[in-house]
Amino acid sequence: MMPQRTSITRRLGEPIVATLFRLWSFRFLLCGLLLLPAGLTWADSWPQFRGGPQQQGVAGPLGLELEPIWTFEIDGGSESTAAMVDGKVFIAGLDGKFFALDAATGKEIWSYDTGEEIKSSPLVHGGRVYFGDELGIFHALEAGTGKEVWRFETEAGISSSANMAAGNVVFGSYDNYIYSLSPEDGTVQWKVETDGYVHGTPAVVDGQVTATGCDGHLRLIDATSGAETLSIPLGGYVAASPAVYGSKVYVGNFEAQILAIDLEQRKVAWTYKNEQRAFPYYASAAVSEDRVILGGRDKTVHALDRKSGQEAWTYTSRARIDSSPVIVDRRVYVADKTGALLAFALADGKELWRFETGDSFTASPAIADQRLVISTDRGTVYCFAQPATSSQGATR
Repeated sequence: MMPQRTSITRRLGEPIVATLFRLWSFRFLLCGLLLLPAGLTWADSWPQFRGGPQQQGVAGPLGLELEPIWTFEIDGGSESTAAMVDGKVFIAGLDGKFFALDAATGKEIWSYDTGEEIKSSPLVHGGRVYFGDELGIFHALEAGTGKEVWRFETEAGISSSANMAAGNVVFGSYDNYIYSLSPEDGTVQWKVETDGYVHGTPAVVDGQVTATGCDGHLRLIDATSGAETLSIPLGGYVAASPAVYGSKVYVGNFEAQILAIDLEQRKVAWTYKNEQRAFPYYASAAVSEDRVILGGRDKTVHALDRKSGQEAWTYTSRARIDSSPVIVDRRVYVADKTGALLAFALADGKELWRFETGDSFTASPAIADQRLVISTDRGTVYCFAQPATSSQGATR
């Protein structure tokens, strides 16, 4: 969307300083747009789990009437959420293979074999791809070729995805540590020990790493020094990754609670619990200005008022929901264990679109460049788009 022209003629009664400020602001915005690489928009990439460092699960524009434009088969299944950068889809399989696919056709560009299950979702940053495997090895590959750059060994499996903080790569491991590694060679910058497995992905905000774990605590860690600055109990085991909006963190736990933690007040701001169906939350939340959306093992999508935690609407599925939702264009996309991929109106939960795969989902949707990519548990990778933007791709 191009910025509107700003009239040089001052509005009647408007102070000349305000007019000059409007003109300066417009020129600043225009310069910023001109400096973007040709063809690049704000919604052209989904470089990591939940889309960005704060893990809000919010994406750019996407058509409503989606159809599959290609599929790709991963032997052994997939629980990894894709990354989408520079016209490539990066995705891992439970057979230990990691793939780069052409986003337009679904054709394989390269593959890399770790020999171990991969549940970690990739981070793509600075021309490299980062992910961990179930043997506890963290891999750094060249995004263009799949060539290994370096590897780092932890003492247990890695399901956590990676994030970038203070120029370094941060992730958690089942050896109870949160690590910060140099992206250049994988050397440890710092590591913080927790009292349990770290399954989820750390979020990053204002120079702080925000991490949750199976010890039931939310931690704030200085991204540069590794000093722990805050620890707040969350009332139970946490497998989900935290989502940050403003000064608050949103996460579900295994005690059937969704919590909002106020980082400024250093306490839990509100707690929501469905008393009729008390089941754990494995998925991570999607957060917008007015909504917190989370699916649970109670077979329900819960939409809450972000500020109060009051229930806005719910949707009951036929099976549990371990896939994390994504918000786009005032809609929310959710995948469940029946193999259904659905879109709801964010405001009231009205169903707008549905696609049945006949499989089940653990991976979450990745949305970029007017496409939605998601893999099923049996390993079929789907790419959806509006029919008008479709291109023909062969099924592997």
